[in-house]
Amino acid sequence: MALLIDSSILIHLERGRGQVDDPLEIAGEEPIAVAAITASEILFALYRAGDARRRRARELIVERVLAALPIVPFDLDAARAHSRLWSQMAAAGTMIGAHDLLIAATALAGSYRLLTLNTREFGRVPGLMMAPVPWN
Repeated sequence: MALLIDSSILIHLERGRGQVDDPLEIAGEEPIAVAAITASEILFALYRAGDARRRRARELIVERVLAALPIVPFDLDAARAHSRLWSQMAAAGTMIGAHDLLIAATALAGSYRLLTLNTREFGRVPGLMMAPVPWN
């Protein structure tokens, strides 16, 4: 099963906290991809960098990841999964952040396991499978 990488993983690696030197090697032999909303999140972090040095460092990582990994769009299947999750989680009082809900729906629609450090939020999503973080 393929992995969908959450922005928390990429941010963690950009800050030098993971135990892999290359973000593209984080999943080992498993196929990996990035949700379109995750691409937006990491690009936002790039544009919000406080100084030119930090922005350039982020840009190197972000652009390398975006060029190398497939970007999974938010399509009609993801929209259907999103609306179902939104309804279920709102009724149960277990909502998560809007972006995280879009990422979870993308993962579910594409049968991806999610690789994230944000297990507290994503752990509330019914049916979402998460992959263990390699350095935890």
